[in-house]
Amino acid sequence: MTNWHIRGVVLPQGEPADMWVADGRIVDGPLQDAERIEGEYWILPGLVDAHCHIGLGEEGAVPAAVAQAQAIAERNAGVLLVRDCGVPGDTHWIDDRDDLPRIVRAGRHIARARRYLRGVAVEVEPEQLVAEVETQARRGDGWVKLVGDWIDRSVGDLAPSFPADVAAAAIARAHELGARVTAHCFGEQAPAELVAAGIDCIEHGTGLTADVIETMAQQGTALVPTMCNLANFPVFAVDGEAKFPVYAAHMKDLSRRVRATMGAAREAGVPIYSGTDAGTVLGHGWTAREIAYLGEIGDAEFALGAASWRARAWLGHPGLDLGAPADLVAYPADPRTDLRITAGPAFVMLRGQVYVGAR
Repeated sequence: MTNWHIRGVVLPQGEPADMWVADGRIVDGPLQDAERIEGEYWILPGLVDAHCHIGLGEEGAVPAAVAQAQAIAERNAGVLLVRDCGVPGDTHWIDDRDDLPRIVRAGRHIARARRYLRGVAVEVEPEQLVAEVETQARRGDGWVKLVGDWIDRSVGDLAPSFPADVAAAAIARAHELGARVTAHCFGEQAPAELVAAGIDCIEHGTGLTADVIETMAQQGTALVPTMCNLANFPVFAVDGEAKFPVYAAHMKDLSRRVRATMGAAREAGVPIYSGTDAGTVLGHGWTAREIAYLGEIGDAEFALGAASWRARAWLGHPGLDLGAPADLVAYPADPRTDLRITAGPAFVMLRGQVYVGAR
């Protein structure tokens, strides 16, 4: 394996530094046999997509070749760590590939029977929820994913998938097993009940109210807003308007309030992380767009940290510390001055290997 010498401004510290890489890890230098990557760069710890579905497509699980292409698209965009928020197939084979991003799995989505996208989730009734959480906690890498709410055809609008007491028991059981729990939530009621039950993270969070945001900030409950996907709310509303006009109106209202809701969460101190929801409607490799969206509710440091060093720490992975794996993304200009720069990495280094035309 090649040893490397890289010169650049390392973020978040913001200071010029020489970085030395040997055997795929960051080490003290200088190294006499290191090969210099010519140029001056702005260097970030590898990006994170904290809500991503490598291995999932519109019809459910995808073949390994498709999952590989999805993973490569993420890697080439600088995403070197993925929190997989639910896939119906087994992607553990990716762990044996040094050229593909690291994945932290949440098992398979757990949804109410006939209350989610067909072929994606394991579907259960309330009395089966705790047992299924046990199963998915064993299948995942320290996370379990619930579908917190979805359209309820009997009311024609979003409604919680599971009774509050049942969801609370499931969250408590996951915690006993050492797993954290996250949940898909569009509406208002489900996140209120789940946050009160001690859930660890909310996905999307368009229906967060002021009191729930305050509780999340106090508890340290994370939010992954998936702004790329929230941009599709008007489309979801139109698709459902003929059969479910109340749901359509609700989705339009949630869409109108997105930036105000997410801005309020940031101002309150809710931990916010970058996730695109790639895998079904959305393609892979869109993290630069998500960073740009996050830059609309906070400054550049906030947006970059949500997609890099803060997200890595949250998921238990190191940044660019001595001894850490050499997982980094380098840019030809300072992304703090223009977040659009994140769309064009000069090179990506994963486990000490260089990708995307580095040299």
